Amino acid sequence: MRKTKVFESVVEKFHQHLGSLPDNRSGKNKHYRVADAAMSAFGVFFTQAPSFLAYQRKMAEQKGKSNSQSLFGVHEIPSDNQIRNLLDRVPPNALFPMFEEIWQVLEEEEQLEQFRDVKQTLLVAVDGTEYFSSEKIHCEQCSTRAQKSGKMRYFHSVVTPVVVSPNQPHALPLVPEFVTPQDGHDKQDCEIAAAKRWLDTHDERLRQWKVTLLGDDLYCRQPLCEQLVEAELHFIFVCRPNSHATLYEHLDGIDLPTLTTTVNRGRKGNTWRYRYLNDVPLRDGDDALGVNWCELSVRQPDGSVSYCNSFATTYRLDDDNVADIVRAGRTRWKVENENNNTLKTKGYHLEHNFGHGQQHLSSLLATLNILSLLFHTLLDLLERNYKLLRDHLPTRQTFFDDLRALTRYMYFDSWNHLLAFMLDGLELQPFDDTT
Repeated sequence: MRKTKVFESVVEKFHQHLGSLPDNRSGKNKHYRVADAAMSAFGVFFTQAPSFLAYQRKMAEQKGKSNSQSLFGVHEIPSDNQIRNLLDRVPPNALFPMFEEIWQVLEEEEQLEQFRDVKQTLLVAVDGTEYFSSEKIHCEQCSTRAQKSGKMRYFHSVVTPVVVSPNQPHALPLVPEFVTPQDGHDKQDCEIAAAKRWLDTHDERLRQWKVTLLGDDLYCRQPLCEQLVEAELHFIFVCRPNSHATLYEHLDGIDLPTLTTTVNRGRKGNTWRYRYLNDVPLRDGDDALGVNWCELSVRQPDGSVSYCNSFATTYRLDDDNVADIVRAGRTRWKVENENNNTLKTKGYHLEHNFGHGQQHLSSLLATLNILSLLFHTLLDLLERNYKLLRDHLPTRQTFFDDLRALTRYMYFDSWNHLLAFMLDGLELQPFDDTT
């Protein structure tokens, strides 16, 4: 694949899959295509412009063509209400093959190798996040939570697995798993149930990739850990004393193996102390799963402790690898900082109610939003003109501000035309797309 043709190639593959989306309309009025509705919504998330479609409709009226057509292949833009109605009946898993298309490109271009870390495995951080909450708006797919006021809170949440690396700024979203009401009404139980479903669905692929799963203390429970061991997958989970009393009882009174290093921060150094112990029970009982435990505490020159955390893992620990295991375990924060928070606070507006629907609309739009972040990351990794442009703009916000303004007022016959125009404005020489 030519590095500067990534956008067009992926959009073309998107259309191939979108053409097979279910169309459950029973009437004769099928003027607008479901594929156009899905790609129109995707254009909103990709450009981070909630009013993108309104401007493109106006451009189509005035010029007979629009950027939604040239960039995203939308034949005719449905109205916002039509988009919501068309997509409400489409389950989010109908879009999952689009994730596979991007991941296939990443594998073909050998991009995953730079993300490998402990024992040459891919680190997959897993976390749950809410993306919709209301006391009034709800659907059959909503989870519920009783509030102190007596009112019911309706919400949607999703488990968002992400490939991360301590050496890479990017986080690569995998197929999400949506929490559904039948999982129960306790948030933690719901999240774990969804994580288990995700593992059941994707364990074969995860074994092929040689994955190490990362997660917070919520995931460090025997049923999930046993499922990972049975699937021949490794894990590094946060393991806190208040939720693992039996494990920490086995640490009492033992002269734990300890590794101490000094990490310089300016003129003075911080003391990093690693402690660990192999073969400790994860819980009480004869059937307790044996895990390996480690801890990092960081002490400032004045004696104060600035960081302390502990982990349970399947990796056997020693002085040579404990620092690497802890470093990998701490990387789980990237699922929040580089994925969930990016989707919520960096222009993707994951928590904004673009449309709730009565069946699948809310989760489908969230899937398109996550997909748009993965697509941008793919472009940053592979498309040279895109990366050149992003590297020379002061902030990511500047890029999206410019993208919104340009696509509002000007027509571009292709993605490369748009990038070339932006690069020319910065007096940067674009890469030749024929090389």
